[in-house]
Amino acid sequence: MEKKHLYIAAGIIRNDDHKIFITERPSGTHMAGFWEFPGGKLEHGEQPEDALIRELEEEVGIIVTECELFHCVEHEFDERRVTLYFYMVSRWENEPYGKEGQKSRWVDQKDLVASEFPPANRIIIDMLK
Repeated sequence: MEKKHLYIAAGIIRNDDHKIFITERPSGTHMAGFWEFPGGKLEHGEQPEDALIRELEEEVGIIVTECELFHCVEHEFDERRVTLYFYMVSRWENEPYGKEGQKSRWVDQKDLVASEFPPANRIIIDMLK
């Protein structure tokens, strides 16, 4: 049986002090309890940047005004394959928060801990450090 292939856009929301906004994956979801760069699945026919803008407004309440593709990661799980588009988000409107009730925090870029993130995110942590 062919694995399900998901396409996901995630935002590395970084302020001028090099602090990055991260959220915790809620219980009951895949990889629950890990921290992540907020974002979500692309809808059918949707471009990654459009998905990023939509998802960040839905999840953390910001309106992205400036972003750039940072890196693309392919990752295999036992039950699925994912393609993750990570965007560096450098300008936005509103203050990000856990709009869906998820925990959130700002963390110094240099203090990101790869083991606190899902495996597919760890290369991004290494690149940011």
